Amino acid sequence: MSWKHKITDYKIFLRIERSLSSNSVESYTRDVHKLVFFVVEYNIDKQPTNIQKEEVQQFIYEIAKILSPRTQARIISGLRSFFDYLVFEGYREDNPMDLIESPKIGLKLPDVLSNEEITTLIANIDLSHPQGERNKAIIETIYGCGLRVSELINLRLSDLYFDDGFIKVIGKGNKTRFVPIHTTTIKYINTYINYYRKHITPHKEYSDILFLNRRGRSLTRQMIFIILKNLATKSNINKKIGPHTLRHSFATYLLKNGADLRVIQQLLGHESITTTEIYLHLDKEYLKNVMTKFHPRSISKNDDDI
Repeated sequence: MSWKHKITDYKIFLRIERSLSSNSVESYTRDVHKLVFFVVEYNIDKQPTNIQKEEVQQFIYEIAKILSPRTQARIISGLRSFFDYLVFEGYREDNPMDLIESPKIGLKLPDVLSNEEITTLIANIDLSHPQGERNKAIIETIYGCGLRVSELINLRLSDLYFDDGFIKVIGKGNKTRFVPIHTTTIKYINTYINYYRKHITPHKEYSDILFLNRRGRSLTRQMIFIILKNLATKSNINKKIGPHTLRHSFATYLLKNGADLRVIQQLLGHESITTTEIYLHLDKEYLKNVMTKFHPRSISKNDDDI
């Protein structure tokens, strides 16, 4: 019952039983590997089936010296999931993480960009550059549809239902959702397809992928980050900007303009409404306005006449 064997089995479980993406699987198992490195370094003769709470606590104590509370909490959560799997499969009777508490962390609110800042980003795209129209369409698609970066880079030509005003998105856990697409975003995507993409010869396996690099392959997550980082610098926007910033900005703008939280949840592909509720923390003015409008003490003149 070696660590390597059990981690391999765990990866298969995450991919098949939980339908997680490759990135999510690697993220989960990366935390387990940290524990393995610790066990090896400290010559602890324990396998995943018999390591105890005391050894795991020692590991947590060591990482607490060098890692932030947020990172510690993520590692603890990852290890708890791994040992839950071992219990589920009958390899252990208990989870050594059960009595280990995660450090308290404050609510981390994501950065958001205003409409004006988004416009500035797009205005600073060099359209004379061969990839200019592509980058413009990328930003418009992330911001205009609220996509995750993984959803963007896997978007296919066959997922575009422009006549119906929707795109098909494959989200976390391979779950499909249809997202409305604005006519402005459709215009930018069509411009990219007609004036840039058609001059690229895609590799066979990427022939249906919408956004391609110069060599006809799909873009990487890192490339999208680099594009946005360079544009933020060029635009003198001193915020930590990534693809998720545009997604957060999309959701926040909808909320500020009166969109229902359940609708935003569906658009973003959040499994739980709790995840979407972070946008309420971002917009306290929205909360105040709802309170004023719907509070039982906000009695209208008509109520006074009853």
